[in-house]
Amino acid sequence: MTTTNQRIDTIKCVTEYDTLRRVILCQPEFMAIDEVINEVQKKYKDENIDIQRAMSQHAEFEEILKENGVEVITLPPSEKFPEQVFTRDIGFTIGNDIFIADLAANIRKGEEITLKEWLIAHDIPYQSATDRMEGGDIIVDRDTIYVGISSRTSREAVNKLEEKLPDYQLKPIPFDGQYLHLDCVFNILSPEKALVFPAAFDQETLHQMAGSYELIEVAEDEQFSLGTNVLSIGNNKVISLPQNEQVNKNLRAHGFEVIEVDFSEIIKSGGSFRCCSMPVERG
Repeated sequence: MTTTNQRIDTIKCVTEYDTLRRVILCQPEFMAIDEVINEVQKKYKDENIDIQRAMSQHAEFEEILKENGVEVITLPPSEKFPEQVFTRDIGFTIGNDIFIADLAANIRKGEEITLKEWLIAHDIPYQSATDRMEGGDIIVDRDTIYVGISSRTSREAVNKLEEKLPDYQLKPIPFDGQYLHLDCVFNILSPEKALVFPAAFDQETLHQMAGSYELIEVAEDEQFSLGTNVLSIGNNKVISLPQNEQVNKNLRAHGFEVIEVDFSEIIKSGGSFRCCSMPVERG
């Protein structure tokens, strides 16, 4: 496990776009589509994952983060967990609290144990989500927490989280479950702007979103290649796939600096940059 030897005192995430200081990754050493659990995997099941290529792309992603001043913590991969690269789902940080997810898919249950071990080793307290809740459905913007209601995150879990976070306003966001997690169809980039794939939501939900953010729409083909699942690292810098040309053009037109990294092998399993990163400190 790669980390610093010092005790980590600062746990803080109050937005999705403040400067990223510290993040948890896991290399895709044992990545595979062993059991199809999302629509993207259906397309690539027979082709599956080229591990060497996935490792190379992930290494470039990690290097870009470090070049931008981000401290990278790397959890050890296990051959028992073919989707362990998607660290966003195993936990999430809200304010000064880290929560351990309650993973829904059987193939992923147990991934969270490595995160718990890292937290315990660094004397960092954590809370546990219950009743099915994954980090890909949690999007934080100051005192508001958007929670996707999906096959991975239940309304019961949202109610429990609300009890633990009385100082926040939780907004359940229902969406079409075929898109897996909320961050595959919605992603907040700044206090004023967000990426959205409109077809995943009903009109009332879209209207509410448009009341809070200027929505930058993602087309269906680029949603399939995870166009909304960019990673903001602060100062209007966003890591995105070069293949999502229209998304990147629109981001630049809205004043964002787009850092293009090829992640085409990893997205075959249904997740991209946001899915592969669990921030523990922003600011």
